[in-house]
Amino acid sequence: MKMSNSAQYGLMAVGYIATHPMDGNIRADIIAAKYNMPLEFLLKILQYLVRAGILNSKRGPRGGFTMGKPAEEVTLLDIFEAVDGPSMNQVDLIEQTRKAPYASRMEKVCDGAIAKRNEVLRSATLAALVEAKKK
Repeated sequence: MKMSNSAQYGLMAVGYIATHPMDGNIRADIIAAKYNMPLEFLLKILQYLVRAGILNSKRGPRGGFTMGKPAEEVTLLDIFEAVDGPSMNQVDLIEQTRKAPYASRMEKVCDGAIAKRNEVLRSATLAALVEAKKK
């Protein structure tokens, strides 16, 4: 499963902000330049993260972005869902295939994989990942 560019940029931006707490408000152009991201695209992603409460934003010459909640309270699933919308939690193969016999078995496997993915992302906090980097 490939991660969307939006999710990748969201993870990188939140990771950067979380690892620079003493820098105050972090400007989006700094993050965009650091990771070679299109600034306008990054700004949209950052706004999704602000709406989700993961980040705070401040306008003006001294503006930028800071963490909206402690890194211990932010999971990777929170970031994914803020950027890409609610995570997929069900496959609907049975109806789409007009109840083909194989569809039920495939749907069960896909639903299990999605549940495991969400479980892994829900258990990975930003704090644990930022701390792992420091060690």
